[in-house]
Amino acid sequence: MNQDGSVTISSQIPSAQLSTPANLNRLDRFLIHPPPMQIEGLQRFVLEFFWFGIKESRACLFAGLFFLAIFSVPRTGIFGIARYDVLLVIAVVIQSLMVMLKLESWAEVKAITLFHILGFILEVFKTSPAIGSWQYPEAGWSKIFGVPLFSGFMYAAVGSYLIQCWRLQNIRIYYHPPIVLTLILSLALYANFFTHHFIGDFRWYLAVIALGMYIRTTLEFTPYDRPRRMPILLGVYTNRFFYLVS
Repeated sequence: MNQDGSVTISSQIPSAQLSTPANLNRLDRFLIHPPPMQIEGLQRFVLEFFWFGIKESRACLFAGLFFLAIFSVPRTGIFGIARYDVLLVIAVVIQSLMVMLKLESWAEVKAITLFHILGFILEVFKTSPAIGSWQYPEAGWSKIFGVPLFSGFMYAAVGSYLIQCWRLQNIRIYYHPPIVLTLILSLALYANFFTHHFIGDFRWYLAVIALGMYIRTTLEFTPYDRPRRMPILLGVYTNRFFYLVS
């Protein structure tokens, strides 16, 4: 914790742990520790931009494969198996292969499971008869409370990307707001997600509060072998922009 109450959050892993095959697969070890390149200027920019893209693609592996399946599996299902059930099987297979190939550790899977559980609860709430924001009309054996179990993997895919990106880019966050304030803001955001159906929607007020809390926060990442920094809000709102236009 810094003197002003802010926090520095690091993803650094001891080098002895990185060298253990059980903790890090060969591909990720190569991406995190690339061969040294004594280049500068435009060549350095192109190299780091290219390596950054490779790391991002690797971090999106689970999400990319899973959403490819969502867009590829026909509405009629496959071999008489309902689409929702097929997607659940595909998601479990992808997740299992990620663990078997050491692309994800069991510790990471546990963290991702929290995204899955929370996402499924949100889906149950949003599709309930009292809310009816959307629904899953197709048949499927793997539906609970009208929500197919594969839907939780959509949220788990986001968790998988965040965890993989954090590790591959060796992310450090400087001047992070005090954890207590972050927890209060997070609870308020999730509460608003549920309560705005019954009372006022305060998301924009909460967004302004978040903007003020994180205005000083800096994100450090390593695209190749040198750490780079940028305001964390730049990364957040850039991602939001591409999400809206895509």
